Amino acid sequence: MNKRIFALICAVLLCVISVIPAFAEPNVPRLVDDAMLLEDYEAEDLLEQLDEISERQQFDVAIVTVQSLDGATPQAYADDYFDYNNFGYGSTRDGVLLLLSMEERDWYISTSGYGITAFTDAGISYIGEQIVSDFSSEFYYYGFQTFAELCDDFITQANNGAPYDVDNMPEAEFSFFGTLIIALGIGLVVAAIVCLVFALQLKSVHSQSAASNYVKPGSMHVTDSREFFLYRTVDRREKPKENTSSGGSSVHTSSSGRTHGGGGGKF
Repeated sequence: MNKRIFALICAVLLCVISVIPAFAEPNVPRLVDDAMLLEDYEAEDLLEQLDEISERQQFDVAIVTVQSLDGATPQAYADDYFDYNNFGYGSTRDGVLLLLSMEERDWYISTSGYGITAFTDAGISYIGEQIVSDFSSEFYYYGFQTFAELCDDFITQANNGAPYDVDNMPEAEFSFFGTLIIALGIGLVVAAIVCLVFALQLKSVHSQSAASNYVKPGSMHVTDSREFFLYRTVDRREKPKENTSSGGSSVHTSSSGRTHGGGGGKF
């Protein structure tokens, strides 16, 4: 075989081998519910949603639940799970992963590749605010649905050239739990109005404006009177806090040597 042809074939093979890992499928599904927080039908529906968003956006969106972090920090666990399970589209490993750990009730969002651009620190904080109330109330399915929908929106927004950030955030959405609270509040208000209407119809007894109306004439004699200071009203207003965030994403290096963004908290 001609040496030049052999060298060309080897070069092509090396290029193919170097490209294959960048486009390989993840080693696990985009939804791994090891903590068993979801019903089977919920997990099936949610996985279908994550796959549809990931394939359409060419950007992995994954959710992982565990009982324990096995001594790792939420950041390290989420980053390593993303890296060592081959998540991320393309050579830059574009993706985002939400980790939920039940041991200390931690949540963490790890971003990679284009995900660092699409999900800024402020954006991750915003997403956390939208999902934590559902997780705290054990409405995990609704919280995961909200996460997936927000990821879809954030990726699209970044693709349009203006990622959500400090001065450019989406309008707040109601979580399932928040909507439930509002519905209960409206019901209580309606019930109070109905009770008030019935109470106003009771005309047999009326309150009196002065205490003297309840005292028998001539039965009470005041021999001494004094004034006592009982309480005072203090109006305090919080001093506005300066916005010290410059926006963008803070990054760090995982144990695999890859660059990640991310953030998290408790639920």
